[in-house]
Amino acid sequence: MPRTALRICPLCEATCGLTLTIEGTTVTGARGDRDDVFSRGFICPKGAALGGVDADPDRLRTPLVRRDGRLHEATWEEAYQAIADAVPALVSAYGPQSVGVVLGNPNVHTMAGQLYPPLLLKALGTRNLFTASTLDQMPKHVSSGLLFGDPFAIPVPDLDRTDFLLLLGANPVESNGSLCTAPDFPGRLKALRARGGTLVVVDPRRTRTAKLADRHLAPRPGSDALLLAALAHTLLAEELTDPGVLAEHTQGIGELAEALGSFTPEAVAPACDLTAEEIRDLARDLASAPTAAVYGRIGSCTVEYGTLASWLVDVLNILTGNLDRPGGALFPLSATDRAPRPAGPGKGFSLGRWHSRVSGHPEAKAELPMAALAEEIETPGEGRIRALVSIAANPVLSAPDGRRLDAALAGLDFMVSIDPYLNETSRHAHVVLPPAPPSQSAHFDFSFNTFAIRNQVRYSPPAVPLEDGRMDECEIHARLVLAVSGMHGTDPVAVDDLAIGATLARECADPDSPLHGQDPARLAGLLAGAGGPERRLDLMLRLGPYGDRFGEAPALPGSGATGTSAATPDDAAVPGPAPATPASVGPASVGPAPVGLGLEQLRAHPHGIDLGPLRPRLPGLLKTRSGRIELLPDPIAAELPRLRRALAERPAALVLVGRRHLRSNNSWLHNVPALAGGSNRCTLQAHPDDAARLGLTDGHLARITADGGSLEVPVEVTDTLRTGVVSLPHGWGHDRPGTRLSVAAAVPGANVNQLLDGSRLDPLSGTAVLNGFPVELTPIP
Repeated sequence: MPRTALRICPLCEATCGLTLTIEGTTVTGARGDRDDVFSRGFICPKGAALGGVDADPDRLRTPLVRRDGRLHEATWEEAYQAIADAVPALVSAYGPQSVGVVLGNPNVHTMAGQLYPPLLLKALGTRNLFTASTLDQMPKHVSSGLLFGDPFAIPVPDLDRTDFLLLLGANPVESNGSLCTAPDFPGRLKALRARGGTLVVVDPRRTRTAKLADRHLAPRPGSDALLLAALAHTLLAEELTDPGVLAEHTQGIGELAEALGSFTPEAVAPACDLTAEEIRDLARDLASAPTAAVYGRIGSCTVEYGTLASWLVDVLNILTGNLDRPGGALFPLSATDRAPRPAGPGKGFSLGRWHSRVSGHPEAKAELPMAALAEEIETPGEGRIRALVSIAANPVLSAPDGRRLDAALAGLDFMVSIDPYLNETSRHAHVVLPPAPPSQSAHFDFSFNTFAIRNQVRYSPPAVPLEDGRMDECEIHARLVLAVSGMHGTDPVAVDDLAIGATLARECADPDSPLHGQDPARLAGLLAGAGGPERRLDLMLRLGPYGDRFGEAPALPGSGATGTSAATPDDAAVPGPAPATPASVGPASVGPAPVGLGLEQLRAHPHGIDLGPLRPRLPGLLKTRSGRIELLPDPIAAELPRLRRALAERPAALVLVGRRHLRSNNSWLHNVPALAGGSNRCTLQAHPDDAARLGLTDGHLARITADGGSLEVPVEVTDTLRTGVVSLPHGWGHDRPGTRLSVAAAVPGANVNQLLDGSRLDPLSGTAVLNGFPVELTPIP
């Protein structure tokens, strides 16, 4: 008989609750969980296809080990022995920097991908870390670090209570949101307008999100920072700023007016291809709204001035008094966040503490640009990367100049890949370790809960027992840590025990911790959980802002030094407009939030526990050296002259932007038949006027050329994007030999990132410029 099981969807940032239908050990269906405290039954095509993801016949089921130049199926013991033989020897011979680590986007969608990479990096001792962040959101981490002293202190728009929402470079109706975890983003945008609010979308394409907007502005791609600077200039020049209580926690407002003096609407308008009046009207509407939030995403991050644009988003929220305010942009408080400490100056945030070996790129958040990976492998000399550990990553498709990286990977002495597929990157590995399907894995959203628009906590145990011959993903990671550190053969639970012991030792030594002076070993013995990962989760929950502190008084999450009580977090207790939300979004008030949280309590609430709406948290979360918001930090001030020079530059005649598909997520869902076809196509979209001017025909091929080379792609003529702009989606190009992606290879598409050579970077964050770069188009007869 079929049975049902609950599961949090791991396929995008919305983290919707699912109800799976299971026959035997096979997931035969998935629908939205109506009782989920966060998603309330909402589901998108990706979640509905979880069974297809789970049962994909191309998923690897056993490890692969390279022998005589070819990958062969092997036992787990053989795979880890090969790693243990190779990696420690390379580190001994060439030093820890001879090993690089690459982390892909799916890492933030799994428990293992969040719990173990920090331990792996510590075991290796390498600084050569490359992640998907420098292909996506690193500018936001950098700007938050400079403003607030913490690169993870990223405010999110209070979607359910705001009166005015300004979206830049974001298409959440199709992406489901990013750095803003919000199930049913479309329903929330419709609810905003239904309650009389205003939605303004800034995007060169008339996306599905833009079609919902009250106002759609279509500037030139890459001009977001100029537009935002002109909005801030207008607020300052017309004395429309009202930071309110933020003023006492902010420094640099006076200096900001001088720094932005050149960015008048008249000066900026030609570069943006908007009118000065459009810019002024938008600034005035933003200032006059009862509450408002400005939100920018990948279209404003992966551009030449991505960090400046990300910084200016929060500058606008600060100048209008909407940062850290209900209805504005607030900082979530996750159940596994560190419990609040007394407010005061912190260590601050620094850039460039070390630099890449070849081109001297500065680190940001302990990461180097993904665009620099190929040169670090192929360039001879001391410190050359000879071995690579790639975890849930496919940079051959996701990073600039995949052909160069493809060739570089082929020259590695050794490569380990944790990946369920043999894809364009993992095909180069000497050892491939395949994780079990989602249904056989536990799930907790460590990362996305820190971006959630409502505080809540949910946990999914495995829905299906681990299949014979499989290994749990957490165990795969733990054994990898042991293998690279010369401890192969040790019980993998030792990795979790060491992590637990180190965490408790720090807590018990911290005079600001309620556990100060206690015995770490005794506390470790009190942890619940069936294994190491669950015990670590229990520890994080207990030490978090809602946790039981092993019987000590719980912290009180909220604003100031220690916060306001979590015992009555209903919306009525929070100043600001009451939310008006569709049924799928959830109730306005769900009663008191619990304290004393731990794994056992979480297990007792399979649909999750609501922890209440977002609340003000300043100044308690500030970690700057001044203990205040540093509105004009030195690295930003030093970057502004480069933005001023852009005012005089002549824009390119034709530039390219990417686009998202509702039924896709980067490169890693193209092998699922239920998500293939339809609108999920790799076509080059062009405006009818540009098509006529260039001689392009709908459905025919065109050659597109840029810094990194040329591609031949089918043309799709559409008026949904402005003139002077063409669009090609990210994550395609499944045409290389040696992969095992039968569905994706049948319709491979073109790798848009091959148009880039890696030289175009946002200098502060090291993020690749994937949007707004110049291209040339010629028709192919």
